[in-house]
Amino acid sequence: MPKKVRELKQMLQKAGFTLLTKRGKGSHSYWIHPVLSNPIVLSGKDSKDAKPYQEKDVIAALEEVKRLEQEGSL
Repeated sequence: MPKKVRELKQMLQKAGFTLLTKRGKGSHSYWIHPVLSNPIVLSGKDSKDAKPYQEKDVIAALEEVKRLEQEGSL
């Protein structure tokens, strides 16, 4: 069962991403993290099912943040 857009936003927030306010048109939201150069863009209302590519993008970003933070702590 696909995750809801709301769940993806919660995952990003827990991982340290911040929402860029006043950015994005309509239902688009931009999320940034200090160790990543590109923002994650999510579209859709919170109650809608996330698209498969959105889930993959969020999971890939979370894994990249985790990897970069581990490298930085060594």
